[in-house]
Amino acid sequence: MNPAASQRAVPTPDGAAFLQIRHIVKKFDEVFAVDDVSLDIAQGEIFALLGSSGCGKSTLLRMLAGFETPTSGQIVLGGQDIVGLAPYDRPINMMFQSYALFPHLNVWDNIAFGLRRDGMSKPDIAQRVDEMLEMVQLKAYAKRKPHQLSGGQQQRVALARSLAKRPRLLLLDEPLGALDAKLRQRTQLELVHIIQRVGVTCVMVTHDQEEAMTMATRIGVMSEGKILQIGRPDEIYETPNCRFVADFIGTVNLFKGRVSVDEPDHVVIDGPECRHYVSHGITGTQGMEVDLAVRPEKMALQPAAPLATARASAAEDGCNQVQGVVTDMAYLGSLTTYHVRLASGLVIKVTQTNAARHAGDPVVSGDTVWVWWNGTDTVVLTR
Repeated sequence: MNPAASQRAVPTPDGAAFLQIRHIVKKFDEVFAVDDVSLDIAQGEIFALLGSSGCGKSTLLRMLAGFETPTSGQIVLGGQDIVGLAPYDRPINMMFQSYALFPHLNVWDNIAFGLRRDGMSKPDIAQRVDEMLEMVQLKAYAKRKPHQLSGGQQQRVALARSLAKRPRLLLLDEPLGALDAKLRQRTQLELVHIIQRVGVTCVMVTHDQEEAMTMATRIGVMSEGKILQIGRPDEIYETPNCRFVADFIGTVNLFKGRVSVDEPDHVVIDGPECRHYVSHGITGTQGMEVDLAVRPEKMALQPAAPLATARASAAEDGCNQVQGVVTDMAYLGSLTTYHVRLASGLVIKVTQTNAARHAGDPVVSGDTVWVWWNGTDTVVLTR
C-alpha cells in the first residue's frame, strides 16, 4: 500500500491549493522545455513529477526553487506569488540527487550549516540539529564525515539538512537515484514516513515509476514539456488517459481497432487480432480509430482445447479471447510472464501467479494457447 496516498492532503483554510502553478512556460532559445503547465498541490501532499529524461520535470522543479526564471506564468505558494523572489528568499529547500554534502564537515555540521548562515543562535542550532538527527535516526553518526557513511545514510543526512530550516515546500530531485536498487526500495518508505512526520509539502522529480507509485500522493506524468495526466497512483495505472501514459507506467498490451458498436453501457471494437468487447461506454465514438490497453496481470491463458470449449461464447459473458503461440517464458518466483505471438504478429505479455499455474499440464514455449480477459479490464484510449 502507498503510505502517502493513504493520507489525505490538507487544503489551505480558504480552500485554495497551497501551491498553484499557472500557465508556466520556460523556453531555451526556441525550444519549449516546459510548455504551459498548470497544476494545484495541496498542503501536506507528496506530488511526483514523473517522466523520462528531457521531459521538463527538472526544469519545472528548478523554477519552483528559483534557479530558473519562467518565460511566462505564475507560481503562488501559500497565497504569495514567488516568481520574483530570489532562491534564498523563498521558504523552499531542495535536496539534490548528489546530496551535495560538504565532505570536510561531519554530519552534525552539515545539518547545522544553513542554520548558522541564517544567524540562528547556538542553543537553537544545537536543539534543531539534535531534533533532525533523532528524526533520521543518525544520532550515533553525528561526528562522522560523509565518506564514512553508506549511501542511504548520506541520503538521510541530506534530507535532515533540507528539513532543518523548516521549509514550507520541500523539493526532491531524483532523491533515490544514487542508491542501488535494493536500498532504494527500502529507503522509499523511510523517506515518506519522515516527510509525513514533519508535515511538509513535497514536490519530487523522478524517472522511476515504482518510486513515484510508492511515495507520491499524486503523480503528474510529463512528456515534451507538458503534463499529460495527473492522478493518484492507482488512477494513473488503472485508467491512463493516453497511449503514452499507458505505455510509460508499468507493462501494458496495446491493441488497435475501430469502434463498430457504440452503446451507453458497452462498445465493440474490431481489430486485427480479435473483436474487443468493452464493458463501458465511450459515447460518440462509432467509427473512430482507438487504442486499447490491457495490463498483463488482467489476462489469463490456458491450453487451446479446454478454453475453446469452455469459453466459446465470449461475447455473451463480456469476455475477450484470442489464440496465439507461446514464444518465451520468464519465471520470476511468484510470477511467470508468458510472451504470446498472435496471428497478426503482435506479441502480448500475460502474467500469472505461480499459484495459479496448472501443475498437471503446464504451458511451455511452443504451445498454442487461448488468452482471455474481461471487458471491464480494457481501457479505451482515443487518439
